Amino acid sequence: MTRAMKVLWTSLFVCALFVSMSQADSLEEGFRNPPNSAKPHTWWHWVNDNIAKEGITADLEAMKRVGVGGAQIFNVDVGVPSGGVTFMSDRWREMIRHAVKEANRLGLELCIHNCAGWSSSGGPWVKPEHAMLIVVTRAVQVQGPQRFSEQLPQPERRAGFYRDIAVLAFPTPTGNLRIHNLRGKAAYERQDGIQPVAESGASAESVVPAEKVWNLTALLDADGRLTWDVPEGDWTILRIGYTPTGKDNHPATPEGRGLEVDKLSKEALDAFWNDGMMATVLRDIGALAGKTLNNALVDSYEVGSQNWTPRFREEFYRRRGYDLLPFLPVFAGYVVGSPEISERFLWDVRQTVSEMFVENYYGHFSELCRKHGLLFSTEPYGNGTFDDLAAGGRADIPMGEFWIGGGAHETAKLAASAAHIYGRTIVGAEAFTATPELGRWQNDPYSMKALGDHIFCLGVNRFIFHRYAHQPWLNVKPGMTMGPWGFHFERTNTWWEPGRAWLKYLARCQYLLQQGRFVADIAIYVGEHQPISAPFRPDLRAKGYDYDCLNKEVLLRATVRNGRIVLPSGMTYRVLVLPDSRFMTPRVLRKVAELVRAGAVVIGPKPEKSPSLSRYPQCDQEVRRLADEVWGNCDGVKVKEHAYGKGKVVWGKSVEQVLAGMRVPPDFEASPGTRIDFIHRVVGDTDLYFVSNQRYRTEDLECTFRVAGKVPELWYPDTGKTEPALVYRVVGGRTVVPLRLDPAGSVFVVFRKRLSPTLHFATVQAPGVGKTARPSQLVIRRAVYEAVDGAGSADVTARLQAMVRNGTLSVNVNNITMGGDPTPFHYKRLRVEYTLDGKEYSIIVNENADLDIPARETAGAIPAYSVRLLPNARVELLAWRAGDYTLRLPSGKTIRVRNDRSAQVMPVTGKWTVRFPKGRGAPEKVVFDRLISWTEHPHPGVRYFSGTARYEKALQIPPSWIVPNQRLYLSLGEVKNLCEVWLNGKYLGILWKPPFRVDITDVVRPGLNRLEVHVTNLWVNRLIGDEQYPDDCEWQGSQLKAFPHWFVEGKPRPVPQRLTFTTWKHWQKDDPLRPSGLLGEVEVYAVRSHTIRAQ
Repeated sequence: MTRAMKVLWTSLFVCALFVSMSQADSLEEGFRNPPNSAKPHTWWHWVNDNIAKEGITADLEAMKRVGVGGAQIFNVDVGVPSGGVTFMSDRWREMIRHAVKEANRLGLELCIHNCAGWSSSGGPWVKPEHAMLIVVTRAVQVQGPQRFSEQLPQPERRAGFYRDIAVLAFPTPTGNLRIHNLRGKAAYERQDGIQPVAESGASAESVVPAEKVWNLTALLDADGRLTWDVPEGDWTILRIGYTPTGKDNHPATPEGRGLEVDKLSKEALDAFWNDGMMATVLRDIGALAGKTLNNALVDSYEVGSQNWTPRFREEFYRRRGYDLLPFLPVFAGYVVGSPEISERFLWDVRQTVSEMFVENYYGHFSELCRKHGLLFSTEPYGNGTFDDLAAGGRADIPMGEFWIGGGAHETAKLAASAAHIYGRTIVGAEAFTATPELGRWQNDPYSMKALGDHIFCLGVNRFIFHRYAHQPWLNVKPGMTMGPWGFHFERTNTWWEPGRAWLKYLARCQYLLQQGRFVADIAIYVGEHQPISAPFRPDLRAKGYDYDCLNKEVLLRATVRNGRIVLPSGMTYRVLVLPDSRFMTPRVLRKVAELVRAGAVVIGPKPEKSPSLSRYPQCDQEVRRLADEVWGNCDGVKVKEHAYGKGKVVWGKSVEQVLAGMRVPPDFEASPGTRIDFIHRVVGDTDLYFVSNQRYRTEDLECTFRVAGKVPELWYPDTGKTEPALVYRVVGGRTVVPLRLDPAGSVFVVFRKRLSPTLHFATVQAPGVGKTARPSQLVIRRAVYEAVDGAGSADVTARLQAMVRNGTLSVNVNNITMGGDPTPFHYKRLRVEYTLDGKEYSIIVNENADLDIPARETAGAIPAYSVRLLPNARVELLAWRAGDYTLRLPSGKTIRVRNDRSAQVMPVTGKWTVRFPKGRGAPEKVVFDRLISWTEHPHPGVRYFSGTARYEKALQIPPSWIVPNQRLYLSLGEVKNLCEVWLNGKYLGILWKPPFRVDITDVVRPGLNRLEVHVTNLWVNRLIGDEQYPDDCEWQGSQLKAFPHWFVEGKPRPVPQRLTFTTWKHWQKDDPLRPSGLLGEVEVYAVRSHTIRAQ
């Protein structure tokens, strides 16, 4: 090699190294300090015309203050008394302008739902001819020969609008043969999973021959009179037309409510945009359109299906290759040609409706957004006849949703799949939606953490909270609600300010999860039948393999490289899984054959025929010929594989069996008996795994990652801290990393640096670890499965007692595990009273949530050890237990460390001074002789207090504890619900989840120390407390009937003991109070630190 070439190669290597290091540094910096693009957003509901500029400013400033990145504006009617700022009025438009200007000042993004309500696209400006349309029919029976000249009865007319499609005549069939399930098959309503082809035969007399359908349309005059010479025999005259479905957008106030726009027509959507809210708002905000208000939303689709539009006939011909006219009697339930031919026609109808729905609604909406500089967000699922993945693929930000207590998780995976296969970066989710039973100010960040982390593992990387109700008032708490719905994410919530720590956690997670590319082994092809969504396969993920779902549109773009299925988006997969169906169109089968021939592994049954009427019957012949070629003698029973070209098809084996045969181990595994979730992404040369403990108890476990040759690092999203994992080993080409995960704990395990002779240990053996501990003594005293609203209950004490194993109880609370449903159609909860090692506890677990006992006992459990890297190749071992620690190096060499004592513990006992804010019902200063829940205090102002109280305590630390080889920790025990800690005036941060423990080594001093802990609970207790007094508002059930005059006029309320005001009554006087405050036990730990020098 010449000197010049050496210089060139050296320069290129240095440049590549610099770029790699720069990317790594950028990734770490973005994790520590997430950019705005990584911050969570929120839905911002403007409720029943209650809107005020000062409230808008206060809302947005509060969002900015705690780390919200943006808000999505909705105008909704949820049964709250009207505030008078009517939708699209001049005052309303001024509010929008003000909101956008204020968001711009604060650097926040805004999105707006495209119409009033949350579904879907409609308004009073939508004309009936531009509304959603359906086919309607009316039949007249005549006998020939005769000259018929009568006015035909018009089919159903809705919204004062009807237009004719055609008038047809055909010999009246004998018998009562009709299309079964016409509403679903003809796309009058969405029904998933419709079988595409009927097998049953029928007599010739019972069907309508397609060649005998006469087109009489030209014989119908403008008044609806038909003049026709009827041939001999019995004839059916069928008048076929279209009319609006009558669906309105909802839930909208009267000024914003109107017909839903035609989803199959670009022209109708243009009129909806240009004549209505979107164009008006964009004109009003001028240059801030696309800058600050940079997004438009279509929420989950809830306004039903349609099956016609004025251009449907020509579009059908263009897409399917034949005229639908002779088959129109099928819309009236008649069988044309044969049952199979009619079913094939209906399959084609659903295909055409779906394609036009996606192109002309979701696709064209996206085009209109881009034209005006906006992004497009949507929840691409619901009760319309369309392909959910294709609809999501038209969005810049496909979204799912998930509910507290479980529900709709499959939509998160759907949105993630759409983003992955169509090449979108952001996967949004309507986050923590709550029913009235599970919302009502009961939730805090920790209670929602495991659920949120699970949704991250499904692929979501931007939470959009459900919801923030606009607070038009500055001095009212908790204030406005979105009726009964949501988890009350507002500036008026008690934990709004300390909740910023949770939002920082979410932003760090979302930043990393927005980087690079998702890793999946499996592509699940959803099939061609319409409508169609994405199958949810948690069983695959539980076995360590992840997947995406892909549709026909994306499958047809796939290629194969090095045996992997490759999409234009950059996604790659090891196997393609076909649906369990014997139907496939020739076009899709040709693509499958192409992929297998090029080296793909495809799992699924052999197709037998096409479901379509296009090119029938030649289409079936082509399917049989090509299927025989690709599947060969593979029958799924005796022969389960067949090689074809460079690849193969497999039929009759599970996905896991096929991957194991390919020597592809699970991407992730965790110790048995744990409940750990994960997601894997690749960023350049970096592999990052998000690992989540889905149980509310501490887990010490080992995790196995399908990565080798790289050093694992631990990145903690709750603190922003990153460190090398000092304990790991490589086994069978995978890396095994021991982890300690707190209750609902999580960590990113990041592989970015090549293995080198860095200091680490293969294993660490701590004293007592691995030994069988004495089981706890758990006694279930009483267990009741009850309706939240008091409608009924069942005693399940004996049932739960029988479930206890080795002093533990772990069960999902549902009607099956509880032995039945005591109150159908009522939301339920499980109330358990128990003793654990003689100590009494009680717990309430909502339906569909997990009960884990013990959980409370492990919340602050101390670790056996921890290790961290020090400068100069030294390692610090924190030894919490007495005994010998054995650290084994990869070479096999061992290092033994003797720790002569366990961590010393100093209980913090005695009196505490607790200060409550003025005007909130409690005395400003209370001395607690010992730590108790506020609910146990005799003073009602303390018992019912909601908000933040300040605990003060003098700590005496022995001088002997302040030594170089020792670290000190303050453990607060149990805290309800969040706290902030100061020691000697030094701020130690927000603690929002267990363990409520903080390192005080660098701030503690010998002797006297001043401890201050600010504890924040939930609104529940004060709301119950207010119910102890006479009511000064009028209610219709839980709904506020009207704003009381004293509230409207700003006068003192008649019952001054009531401290709260809200627009929905969620709590009654006898409802149980929630434990609140600093419960303890508070302790200071002194832990020995050992410095290890490994040679």
